[in-house]
Amino acid sequence: MGVLIERDRRPDPPSVAHRRRAAALFASTLQASEHPSAEQVRGAVATTLRRLGTAGCSARVAGEFGDHPELAAARMAWALATIRNDYRTPDSLPTPALALAG
Repeated sequence: MGVLIERDRRPDPPSVAHRRRAAALFASTLQASEHPSAEQVRGAVATTLRRLGTAGCSARVAGEFGDHPELAAARMAWALATIRNDYRTPDSLPTPALALAG
C-alpha cells in the first residue's frame, strides 16, 4: 500500500539556458503582437544568439531597461513566458499535485 505525497507546486525559476534564450528573444526583431509560432521563436533565438552572442543580447536588454524600463519589463515578461512555453522539456511539464509513492 502506498502513501500519498503532495508535491511542491511553486514554479521553477528559469534555468540559465532559458534566461539566455529569453535575452536573445528580447533582443530579436520578433514582436509579441505578431504571435510568433514556436518555430519562429526558435529561429529568432538561434539567429540572434549567432549574431550578437550572449553578451550582446545582455547588452541590448540592459540598454532597453535603461532607456525604456516600462516597455522593457513587459517585453522581458513576454520573452520569458514564450521561452518557458516553447522550450518545454519532459521534466518541465506540470506534474500532478498528488503522486502515489510506495
